Amino acid sequence: MNPIHIVILAAGKGTRMRSAIPKVLHRVSGVALIDRVLQTASRLQPETTTVVVGHEADTVRRHLGEKPQLYTVIQEPQLGTGHALLQAESVLRDKTGTVVLLSGDVPLLTPATLEALVETHGKAGAAATVVTATVPRPFGYGRVVRSSGQIARIVEERDASPADREIREINSGIYAFDLAPLFDALRGIGAANAQGEYYLPDLVSIYRRHGRAVTTWSVANADEIRGINSRSELAEVSAMVRQRKNEELMAAGVTLVDPATTYIDSDVEVGADTVIHPCVHLEGSTRVGTACEIHSGTRIVNSTVGDRVTLLNHSVVVDSTIGTGCSVGPFAHLRPGSVLGGDARVGNFVELKNTSLGAGAKANHLAYLGDATIGEQSNIGAGTITCNYDGMRKHPTVIGKGAFVGSNSTLVAPVTIGDHAYVAAGSAVTEDVPPDALGIGRARQENKPGWVSRRNVRSEK
Repeated sequence: MNPIHIVILAAGKGTRMRSAIPKVLHRVSGVALIDRVLQTASRLQPETTTVVVGHEADTVRRHLGEKPQLYTVIQEPQLGTGHALLQAESVLRDKTGTVVLLSGDVPLLTPATLEALVETHGKAGAAATVVTATVPRPFGYGRVVRSSGQIARIVEERDASPADREIREINSGIYAFDLAPLFDALRGIGAANAQGEYYLPDLVSIYRRHGRAVTTWSVANADEIRGINSRSELAEVSAMVRQRKNEELMAAGVTLVDPATTYIDSDVEVGADTVIHPCVHLEGSTRVGTACEIHSGTRIVNSTVGDRVTLLNHSVVVDSTIGTGCSVGPFAHLRPGSVLGGDARVGNFVELKNTSLGAGAKANHLAYLGDATIGEQSNIGAGTITCNYDGMRKHPTVIGKGAFVGSNSTLVAPVTIGDHAYVAAGSAVTEDVPPDALGIGRARQENKPGWVSRRNVRSEK
């Protein structure tokens, strides 16, 4: 097969976004725009992928990281799309094959469209193939001008005549190019236009003048080529992606009580027979098992949830693992590093951080458990706190299996509560409690008869 080389234009500032964040790093359904484009392009199994960066280049490069056959080149200053593509010559000058040019702010393009583009381009033996679409309102897009049915040129909106503006076939900005003549032709593009820039679409008329074949491939769904240039467009595309994801999940057996208020990122997986109530957010790489029930207001981020788990209202779970059959919430907070064994219970206003709760263990009310390891079948009473931070370092608390920690206990780490040990309610525990022992860490109660009456007499005087 002819080698494929991907070039993605990602140098623009995105002025209309009004953002310090590079436009291509804004997210749609949890995934950065540039990452969506890269994921789609990877289906072509390219030999190389080159991202043209400019505005906040270092930020974009850090986001992309180091990957095999992924290159970045800088466009500075930004003098138009033709000038941008020319910057990729340093990567591609010794290569052969086909260049597929994409834009880093067009996230809805499908692999099927790219595959059709490459196939059309190869069969036509073309120097260039342009992806087009026919839309009812083409304002703002370059128009495809045809002669005898063949593409003759592309004219930008600002340079278009009144007759040109009536054309409804638009240029998507997505192309396939034969690599051999490409860079010499790019150097022939002029800047005699309203913007004073080197327009890549001018390559169409240049190729036609030199007798090189230029063809087109039109997408049936124009939404695929929608670019994002503003916050409102970002929101519109995000809603489309969420709807698509929700439809996929419902077709796979997931119940969404109100899809319009359910926010599920693209990479999330949910098992069949799970019920998701309104206003739930499932984000990042979250995995939810089968037959779960997730109630309103819950947010789960980059976490794994086993089968038959119930998450009650307004619980937050981040970078954590919940085992099969667990119950969490309402108003529970599982912070990063929390692990619940099977059938564990975490109740209302309980917070865990870097803590494991063994199978069948319970912390049902109003507790903070940080940097703790809690054995199976243990019970943590209401108001229990692990004092894990001394102002400089974190310290662990270990609670054995079958232990019982009474309400309002304070466990000052580092400390160990043995298997089947008890801690009396209201204790401040600063020393280890052996297995099977009762630990009491409180002052003996003293009652003073008549104290109230004597106090009242003194206050009257």
